[in-house]
Parts: sequence; C-alpha cells; structure tokens
Amino acid sequence: MSLPEISPAVTDERPLTDVCFENFGLHPLLLQGLEEAGFVRCTPIQALTLPLALAGRDVAGQAQTGTGKTLAFLVTIINRLLTTPAHPQRRGNDPRSVVLAPTRELAIQIEKDAHVIARHTGLRFALIYGGVDYDKQRELLRGGIDVVIATPGRLIDYVKQHQVVSMSGIDIVVLDEADRMFDLGFIKDIRFLLRRMPAREERQSMLFSATLSHRVLELAYEHMNEPEKLTAETETITAARVRQTVYFPANEEKLPLLLGLLGRIDDGRTMIFVNTKVFVEKVARALERAGYRVGVLSGDVPQPKREKLLAKFKKGELEILVATDVAARGLHIPDVSHVVNYDLPFDAEDYVHRIGRTARLGAEGDAISFACELYAISLPDIEKYIDQKIPVAAVDPELLKPVAHTPRALPPRADGEAAELHESIASAYAERVVRRDSGTRARPGSGPRPGGPRSGGPRSDRGPARGAESRTRSPRPPRDEMSRPAPLATPVVRADVPAIASVADATVDGAPKKRRRRGGRGRGRTAEAGIAVDATAGPRSRGAADTPSAERPARTKGAHAKPSGQGKSSHEHPRPAPHGDSRGPSKGLITRVAQSLKRWVSRFGSGPRPR
Repeated sequence: MSLPEISPAVTDERPLTDVCFENFGLHPLLLQGLEEAGFVRCTPIQALTLPLALAGRDVAGQAQTGTGKTLAFLVTIINRLLTTPAHPQRRGNDPRSVVLAPTRELAIQIEKDAHVIARHTGLRFALIYGGVDYDKQRELLRGGIDVVIATPGRLIDYVKQHQVVSMSGIDIVVLDEADRMFDLGFIKDIRFLLRRMPAREERQSMLFSATLSHRVLELAYEHMNEPEKLTAETETITAARVRQTVYFPANEEKLPLLLGLLGRIDDGRTMIFVNTKVFVEKVARALERAGYRVGVLSGDVPQPKREKLLAKFKKGELEILVATDVAARGLHIPDVSHVVNYDLPFDAEDYVHRIGRTARLGAEGDAISFACELYAISLPDIEKYIDQKIPVAAVDPELLKPVAHTPRALPPRADGEAAELHESIASAYAERVVRRDSGTRARPGSGPRPGGPRSGGPRSDRGPARGAESRTRSPRPPRDEMSRPAPLATPVVRADVPAIASVADATVDGAPKKRRRRGGRGRGRTAEAGIAVDATAGPRSRGAADTPSAERPARTKGAHAKPSGQGKSSHEHPRPAPHGDSRGPSKGLITRVAQSLKRWVSRFGSGPRPR
C-alpha cells in the first residue's frame, strides 16, 4: 500500500489531514467504534504510520505530544486481531498483543481509549500495573484476554515468578514513550519480555514517542524487523501554539512568585511540575492554604488516590494539579491552560513533554518556567534541544505580592449529582503515613499476615515521628503464677535466701522441664537460684542430688567461693571432674586438650617460681 498524500487541514481548530480512517479498509466493527467516538479524519502521524502498520510492517513513530500516537497503534492492534488468525504457538488463554507504558497513569489512559474504539469488537483487555490488587489482576489474566496493557514491572512478575501468563503467542507488541523506559531503568525488563516473545520476524513491533533518542533506535534495530522510522515533520519540537516564558527568581522567591502568577489566572486548569516528591507536598500545601483546590500526583500518593485525584482534575473539580514527571508523559487532560515548571527538569526532553500537557490538538496554552538558583543550569540545554530562545520575563515585585483568591464554582456533574467535597492534601498522604508506620511491604490487597510484620503495629525504627504512645513499648503482661503446673514436690526454702517464683523441677504436660545450662565456668548449673527440693520428691532429672541442700556441705574453692544465699542454688551440680575421674562425665577431646593447656600455662607460663 502506497503512502497517502498528506495535506494539512484544520477542522474544529484541530490539525487534521484529508485522509479518513475509512480509506484504510478497516474492520467494520472497528470503524463503527471510531465513528461513534468522533474519529473520522487522521492526524499527520496517523496518516503516516497506519498504511505501513496495517500492512504488518514494524514502525518507529515520532510526533509531538497530543497528536494522536495512541490511536495510531490501537487501530493497528485491533484491526490485526480482528482480521488475522492467532499465532500458532499461542495457548488457550494467552494474550495476542502487549502494550508497554512507562507509567501507571499512561497505561490507564491507553486502556480507556482502547475500550472506547473497541466497544463493538468483543476483544478482551487487561490492565496490569502496580499499586492495586495483585490477586485480582492475576485472575483476570488467567481468565483469558486478547490485549495486555501494562507497566513492565508487574507484568514481569506474572511472567517470571508465577508463570500466570505466557508471551509465546504475541502477534503484535507496542512500546509507548519508549525513551522514558530508558530513563526509568526499564530497558532490562523490556529485553526480558521481548526475548520471551516469538522471533522478531514472526511478530509485529511498534514504538512511539515524542522524542526518539539514539538509545531507543538501537533497541528498535535490535528487536524489530527492519523498522521504518516515521516522523511527523513540524517547524518546532514543541507545540506551535504554546506561549513559553521563563522567570529567574531566587529560591525564596519561587513560592511567592507562583502564588502571584496563579492569582492573575482567571480560568482554566493549571499543572505544576516539581522535580522531587518532597517539594510536591510542600508546594501543594502552600497552595491549599491560599484557598486553591489542589491535587497531587507523585510516587508517595497511593495508586487508588492518584487515580481519583486525576479523574477529579479532568472533570474540573480541582483547579491545580501538582505533580512530578509521572504526569508528564502521554496524559490527555482537556482544557489545561497553563503549565508551570516550578523546577526546570534536568532532561531537555522532559521539558518538551511537560509543556505538551497544554496546547493539545491545536489548542492554545501558556508554559511558565522558573529558572532558579538550583535548576537554571538546565536552561541552555533545553533551549538548544528545542532550537529556540525562551522569552524572559522580569520578576516584578508586584508579582511577589499575593492576590486574594476566590475558589471557582464547581462544574456540574454529567450525572446531575453534587460534586464531592474537596479532600485535603493531608488525606492524600494519609495512607502513605500509615504504610510507613506499620512497616507494610505487602502488595496491595493481600491483607495483613497474622503475627507477622504486616499486621499493622507501629514500629519505632520506621516512618515519621510519632507521639509518645507509639514510641514506647507497652509493658509485658504479668505471668499468671496460678496457671503453672504444680511442682513434683514441696520446695524447701532456705531462710537466708529470698524465694523467687521459679521451680527447677516444674513439669510441662507431665514431662520434666529441661534444665537451661550456662556456658563457661557455670556449665552444668541450673538457671534458677535460691530453691531447694525435698528429698521425698523422688529421682531428679539429669543427675540432680538426692539429699536436701541443708544437709549437703557447701563447696568452696579458695577466695573465689561465695557465701551461701548470694544468687547460687544450694543444690547445684558439682563441677565435672577432669578426664579419667569417675566422679563426672567424660568430655570431648577438644575440651580436654583445652583444659590441659590451661593448667599447663598457669603452672609454667609465668616463669620460674620464686624460692
């Protein structure tokens, strides 16, 4: 199939071409879903890639963010599964296609788009990512699916450790935002999965990104079958309708400048990107105190909470979303009017993806960046990468003055119900604090393990500072002496030794209690002290004496002998005799040699004795 001629056109203020989806001979059920979703004409990247991809060729596509790359590979996957038979090596419930995404949010969005256009096809999709119920996803895979949309880590867990799913029947594989896979360290995981799929000549492979680095192309040529690199040419790498501005504030001026700029934004939604999770929380709390409805998106926020906050931001129930780079790739959020780089990114490619959250599909937007003392060093590389000079705006003292903010009215819901009350930033991090306090490392949904470290008790060596109640260990409950088994005989307590609540010859379930022995010089002595047992008790376990301690002479040894009643039991075992002495048991060879050497050293090691 020859490449169609691309002639840019603008319809409904969106850059489209004159190429329609119906020109590609798609399956009728897929074409019906596209028409119902409002997709009639192709964007430039779709018009470039679909002719080759639908013919079974491997494709590496590059285009600006927000130009329809996701729809390009979803149309290819669905049409191939509907029109071609399964791979001969496929088992009954194994998937036929895999889409790998670097972040959970991107995987969730791809799965939602797939359901929209494949609603009439009957294909089964599985969304696999971390941070949610592990067992539920495993059962979903075992039930049989056609397309897996996943992040690499969780999918490898099912493939490698539990063998829940096999990659042997994959017909088509897609890597979305492939360059981000390298940045997040997923390259080994990707190679692991690709090696377990059919040979590159027996499958179709595609990868898409707004930026294709040399590392990504090297991966493409290694694991793809003669891929065709296709780039939707544009005059600039960034979107043409985004207005870029950079400020040079001091570190202590960043937050006042942010509040001053936000107070002058009348309408729209704002995304604020911060480099670290710690400052995401700090900035969000400051904005919340200023009266804004704020959401957060970072690795410290539990996955269910992240999905809920992102959905509320898309509906317009939140005015501002403060996020790390987990929200910089592939997310389509409508009506984002401003993007603020509170911290300039270290990587120039991340700058392109961040500001791509606004001015999507031909819309307009503003991108504001703060080149502070810490991150201004990244600005030259960014300007070199985008091949343009970012206009500089002065930090006017008037901008540092806060402007009173009146919260905007919540938009009406489509279902007619009232919007939910805004949750505080502290509630978004509440589960994180509980998880750290309890030391829980189990997968979500697995539940606590009784008696183990996952049972939820506070740990003093983990998590943030807590009150004195959780730092102090609760006292051990006293032992119930009355619940112990009765001794074999009535103990005879010496008058000069205080009695203690322990009996050497107590039994457990009718069996004699095994004596605890000490090492060193106290070998063979019992751990209990101050108790003697009457001779009427019968035989003693492990060679105990047959006479009461009151009738037995005390054993002393020179100056080392202790007075009676100072912590030693009066019915102690005698010290074992040397080897050959019938009074005690024989010792091992090493013990006998050691004792002989000790006696020899004490006798001759200090030189001749004085006369």
